[in-house]
Amino acid sequence: MNSSTHTAPQTTSLPTHDAALPLGKESNYPQRYDPALLYPIARALGRQAIGLTDQALPFIGWDLWRGYELSWLNAKGLPRTALLKVWVPATSGHIIESKSFKLYLNSLNHDRIENVEQLTSRLEDDLSQAAGCTVKVQVLLPNDFTQEPIDEPGDAEHCLDDQDIDITDYEPNAQLLKLVQTKGSVGTSVHERVFSRLLKSNCPVTGQPDWGSIHLEYRGQPIDHAALLRYIVSFRQHQGFHEQCVEQMFCDIMRHCQPEALSIYARYTRRGGIDINPWRATPGMPEPDLLRSTQQ
Repeated sequence: MNSSTHTAPQTTSLPTHDAALPLGKESNYPQRYDPALLYPIARALGRQAIGLTDQALPFIGWDLWRGYELSWLNAKGLPRTALLKVWVPATSGHIIESKSFKLYLNSLNHDRIENVEQLTSRLEDDLSQAAGCTVKVQVLLPNDFTQEPIDEPGDAEHCLDDQDIDITDYEPNAQLLKLVQTKGSVGTSVHERVFSRLLKSNCPVTGQPDWGSIHLEYRGQPIDHAALLRYIVSFRQHQGFHEQCVEQMFCDIMRHCQPEALSIYARYTRRGGIDINPWRATPGMPEPDLLRSTQQ
């Protein structure tokens, strides 16, 4: 996905202090189509806290948004429904605040649209404008719903969650991360895929919990599994947007474990009819499996 010439609206203050932010406020159900409902938040606001600049990102990736409450009227006024998938590149200048995304989708409910092609074009234009770059949009009609089956990790991914360990940290602590130090492991390179269903963070505006699973693939010296699980759980009281949490994890693991290659994919459960799935990786790593988990 290449960048475009879309100019996103400017966000000049922290989102938690912005009176225009719809999250955490009572909102009226929109009766008319209104792309102005989309509220962009500059990615730079979260990246500055972990020492990142948009000019020197250490990763590639995207954020996959799924909308389960997409509906509109056809030319004769008959309601239609579909599943929406949106890929926002990690290089976009902005993320889109999730409640504003929901309100925007609701604004389509009473709008007459000739066909799916017209709907897709409108969504691409509006969302690209808000994100500040070209986004990819896919509208799945009910006949295509079988393309979105539920899937759980197989034998190729190792679950971290059954370890019998003590945990005391519930705010992000990168110092918990460490490599395996057993005899024969030092200097050894492995290719490993692991996951945890114990990811939890909190919305930075409302404090409401965000639940998800986290999937890691890496090549390099073996990472200590107990240390990695403690680190994942340490986000339990952290307040951060989904995308920012994944980018912090990526940077922390790269800094403290120095893998040759790394991929991190979070499957967050839906809230307000939308789930958000950020993926960040070193260049050359394959894109993750996009199937939904049972919890989503």
